[in-house]
Amino acid sequence: MIQQGTSLFRKTSFAFFAAGFNTFAILYCVQPLMPEFSKEFAVSPTTASLSLSITTMVLAVSMLVFGSLSEVWGRKPIMIVSMLASSVFCILTAFSSNFHVLLVMRTIEGISLAGLPSIAMAYLGEEIESKSLGAAMGLYICGNSIGAVFGRVFSGMMSDYFGWQIAIGGIGLISLAATLVFWNTLPPSQNFEARPFVMRKLGLSLMDHLKAPSLICLFVIGFILLGSNVALFNYIAYVLLEKPYSLSQSHISWTFLIMIIGMFSSVWTGKLIDRHGKQRLLFTSLFLALIGVCLTWEANLMMKIVGLGFFTFGFFGAHAVASSWVGQLALQNKAQASSLYLFFYYTGSSVGGTLGGMFWSAYGWGGVISMNVGFLLIGFILWACVSKMVQNAKKVTKIA
Repeated sequence: MIQQGTSLFRKTSFAFFAAGFNTFAILYCVQPLMPEFSKEFAVSPTTASLSLSITTMVLAVSMLVFGSLSEVWGRKPIMIVSMLASSVFCILTAFSSNFHVLLVMRTIEGISLAGLPSIAMAYLGEEIESKSLGAAMGLYICGNSIGAVFGRVFSGMMSDYFGWQIAIGGIGLISLAATLVFWNTLPPSQNFEARPFVMRKLGLSLMDHLKAPSLICLFVIGFILLGSNVALFNYIAYVLLEKPYSLSQSHISWTFLIMIIGMFSSVWTGKLIDRHGKQRLLFTSLFLALIGVCLTWEANLMMKIVGLGFFTFGFFGAHAVASSWVGQLALQNKAQASSLYLFFYYTGSSVGGTLGGMFWSAYGWGGVISMNVGFLLIGFILWACVSKMVQNAKKVTKIA
C-alpha cells in the first residue's frame, strides 16, 4: 500500500490532482459561454444550457457503466483513455459549425469524461494506505475544485478577447497536458484483482440500494443540490450582462472564483461532522444555501455576490455531508451506493440547468430564485425524513 511521505504517494496524489483538474475544467468550461452561444447560434438561454446539461446527463449514466467495466479491464487504462478522449473531443468542440454539432461533441465528451470519476475513488481505496487516504482524496477533490474554477474563469476571459472557440480549444490543450502528466506519473495498480462482469448481480445490488428509503432521500438531496447550483450559476451570467450591471464576459467570469469557497467549506464541514453530527450540519448547510439564494434577489451587485458566496458555502457543505452519509448508511456495496449518489447528483445538474432556463424565460431571475427555493425546501423535507429514519433505526438497535 502507498504511504504518505513516500515518492509514490506524491506521484499518485499529483496524478489525481491533474486528473481532477482535467475532468472538471472540461465539464464546466461552457457555463460562462452560454450567453455567447445564445448570440452566436441564435438559441434561447434554455437551449444554450443544454451545452452543460446534456454532458452531465450522459456523464451520470456512463459512470455506472465505466465503474463496472473497470472491475474487468483495470483502473489505470480506462482512466487514461477517458482523459485522452475527453481532451481531444474538447479541442474538436471548438470547431463546431453549428449548435447541433456542438451538442453532439459535448455528448461524446460526457461519455468519455465518465471514465475517471467513476474509477478514481476505487483506485485510491485499493492502492493508498487507509491512514493516508484522506490526504490523497483531499488533493483529488482540490483538483476538481480548481479545475472547475479555472475552466469557468479561463473560458470566460478568453471568450471576451478571442471568442468562444479559442476558449474551449485552450481548455482542451491544457487538459491534454494534464492527461500526459497523469499517464506518466500514476503508478500501475498493484492491488487490483480482475473480476467477472455479471450483469445480474450488478442489477440486484443496485435495486437493493434503491429500496432503502434513507438512501433515496440522500440521493434526491444530491439531485437538488447540484440542480440548484447549476441553475443559479447558469443564469446569473445573463442577469449581469443586462442593465443596470452591463458587465463584460471577462468580469462575469471572475464571479466563478466564488467556487473556491467550496474548497474550505467541504473541509471545514468534514472536520465538524464528528463533533456536531451529520443531521445538524446538513440542516445548517441547506439553510445557508437558502439564505444565499434569497440574497441574490437584491438588485445591489455586491449583495448578489454575497448571496452567491453564502449559497456556495452551503452547497459544498451539504454535498460533503450527504455524500459521506451515503457511505455510512449503505451496509454493502458502498462503492456502488456512492456511484448511485453521483448519478442522481449529476442528473440534478441536467434537470436543474434546463428547468432553470424555462423559469428564466418565463419569469426572469425571480423565476430562477423561486425554483431554487422550492428545490431547497424539498431538501429540508428530505433531511427531516432521513433524520427520523436514522433515529428510529438507532432506537431499534438499542432495543435489540
